[in-house]
Amino acid sequence: EFQIPETNENFEALLNEQFGDNGITGSVVKGTIVRVTPDFAIVDVGLKSEGRIPLREFGQNAELKAGDKVEVYVDRYEDKDGQIVLSREKARREEVWQDLEKSLNAGERVNGVIFGRVKGGFTVDLNGAIAFLPGSQIDIRPIRDITPLMGISQPFQILKMDKVRGNIVVSRRVVLEETRAEARAELIDTLKEGSILEGVVKNITDYGAFVELEDGIEGLVHVSEMSWTRKNVHPGKIVSTSQEVEVKVLEVDPEKRRISLGIKQCMPNPWAAYVEEHPVGSVIEGKIKNITEFGLFVGLSDEIDGMIHLSDISWDKSGEEAVKDYVKGQDIQAKIIDVDVEKERISLGIKQLSENTLATALDGIKKGDVVKATVVSTEDKGVNVEVNGVAAMIKKADLSKEKANQNPDNFKEGDVLEAKVTSVDKKNNKLGLSVKALEIEEEKKALEEYSNTSTGSTLGDALGEALKKNA
Repeated sequence: EFQIPETNENFEALLNEQFGDNGITGSVVKGTIVRVTPDFAIVDVGLKSEGRIPLREFGQNAELKAGDKVEVYVDRYEDKDGQIVLSREKARREEVWQDLEKSLNAGERVNGVIFGRVKGGFTVDLNGAIAFLPGSQIDIRPIRDITPLMGISQPFQILKMDKVRGNIVVSRRVVLEETRAEARAELIDTLKEGSILEGVVKNITDYGAFVELEDGIEGLVHVSEMSWTRKNVHPGKIVSTSQEVEVKVLEVDPEKRRISLGIKQCMPNPWAAYVEEHPVGSVIEGKIKNITEFGLFVGLSDEIDGMIHLSDISWDKSGEEAVKDYVKGQDIQAKIIDVDVEKERISLGIKQLSENTLATALDGIKKGDVVKATVVSTEDKGVNVEVNGVAAMIKKADLSKEKANQNPDNFKEGDVLEAKVTSVDKKNNKLGLSVKALEIEEEKKALEEYSNTSTGSTLGDALGEALKKNA
């Protein structure tokens, strides 16, 4: 009886070992060219049969001869004729894929050529592997015509790869952003505040304009740094896109990678020039351009305005009353009383053109004096009085220390009141008066006198006597 010996070996494995492909199907192997025919190169890859590869897959004018070593892709172990199906073209693509995967993992850029348009973007040749370039990844800013970018070798960044589906997605924008960041960092390191540079206006916003200093390197000119005199206007009315401008570096922030620029700093400062010709104390002529709750704005030149505050219009009238004497468009004279070139302010005064007669009247009055005040008129807030020709008001609360006597209606025009001077402001011709303060002072003195006497009189008697003496 014939018996088959037992074995642990797999029959399929034995067949593969004897006749199979040793697992090289779908991989790239090194083979040797056995011979070259007019149309094919016959290649031995160490299997039971040889494979043939069309000469066109080796490229035009390829010089091949027997014995040459080539890398080929094993597509199938056998075709219908029992031959191994090899491909040089697929081997080359496989090599490219492996190189691209290494670049993706290392974060390295790869060179490619944009050669076609597809829906949503463009096709890029990465040395034989075809990649997709989305429209949003072409440039940092939208580009209307990319024709100049096609057909030339340039760097790309691989965003993702799917070998199973054969998909590769690349970006040109990432490369530009990284290149710009590197160049910006280098430029920022070399920039010095105060440097004067040439640039081109690239973009205009409501708050300023972006000026390109070098290719892809921009700084911001804030609207406040565009003109010495044109305030509250849109930046687009001062500069235009693509305009070449001279700018000054105002500030460099290496951490935030920001460059602040100024245009007006490259031009003469009209404020400084005007003040040089018209120093403080000069008398100027101008036209009232506007009247506001703060005062009068006066045009001094085509570019410069000065301001007359309400308090600097008249010596003897309140600002609210004095401003009523002027109208927009009126020509006036004024004196320059203060200048701040840095803040671009020129303060003017009309009252400074004449002598302050009221200040002279106040020379003999000091805080703490007791004066006689003549009632001019009364109102709900208090009593308007005059002391030596100086107008003042005794507020309702200062008419008496007794609340019942604080009614302004208790007084009439022509009444003379004794009051204590609580403040003197010669600059603004203001006098602070208080009957209440005088009464309190007199009462205090009466108490002191009472405490210093040893008679048997009462406190009321002492106060009465004191008040009689002061009456």
